Amino acid sequence: MLKRTLYFGSPAYLKTQNKQLVIELPETGEIKTAAIEDIGVVILDHQQITITQALLARLLDNNTAVIICNDIHHPTGLFLNLDGHTLQSQRFQYQIEASLPLKKQLWQQTVIAKITNQAFLLQQYRIPNKVLLQLASNVKSGDSDNCEAQASAYYWKHVFPLFPKFRRHREGPPPNNLLNYGYAILRAVVARSLVGSGLLPTLGIHHRNQYNAYCLADDIMEPYRPYVDKVVYNIIRTHGNFLELTPSMKQQLLSIPAIDVIIDYEKSPLLNAVQRTTASLARCFEGKSRKLLYPIMPTTLTP
Repeated sequence: MLKRTLYFGSPAYLKTQNKQLVIELPETGEIKTAAIEDIGVVILDHQQITITQALLARLLDNNTAVIICNDIHHPTGLFLNLDGHTLQSQRFQYQIEASLPLKKQLWQQTVIAKITNQAFLLQQYRIPNKVLLQLASNVKSGDSDNCEAQASAYYWKHVFPLFPKFRRHREGPPPNNLLNYGYAILRAVVARSLVGSGLLPTLGIHHRNQYNAYCLADDIMEPYRPYVDKVVYNIIRTHGNFLELTPSMKQQLLSIPAIDVIIDYEKSPLLNAVQRTTASLARCFEGKSRKLLYPIMPTTLTP
């Protein structure tokens, strides 16, 4: 079952009763409810939202990712469950003891999947992609030749034709703001699934920043980034250069967990596909598999 993503962008009082999320909206006097077991992600994007400790505890027990936004409406924090799997301690140990050759192989698979999806996204929009396909075929163990960076340099120059001088930078001009918002949602989805698979989001297979609590999430989300880029591309096609983050744009970005992707030759919502990816990663750490399961972006042309 696909878990719901709930967004709160106006004053609200959130509590729990009878295993339900109870939403009180002071501006209208409305009271709504939602089953907590059906919720995968909650986004709190207003300075006048009150949430009870009891509700937070129930959401985390349900392995719901809770995202907090700052006063400029950018995601700035994330709550996750500390006890997401019955064999968590054992899986932590497998993860900690993973050999360097295994991690290099897993990173190789991750980079190949990312570059391939970038290439297929360009193909959908009739943008030349042979450079990316060649780079994907050249990725070595651990990406020792840094094909990922070479691919990114080419990709970002071509993926947004309305912005021919675009540079991907977190603090850069639009559409960086849209990418930041979409990637934050994706990161939360991946971190949630890692916890649900009994893994530590902190211990990466490639990313190692000592100040980053989500290194593994940043690794595993890489092949999924082009799905966010596609949503941003479609927003640009609709709005042109007018890209200050609006409620309608947020609504499109909030659909990311429900996007259909193809994984292992089957159609699946992205949120469920990420769960399959993290489960395959856990099997790799346990020595039961050597292959990470990632989605493949379709190559069909977009009208």
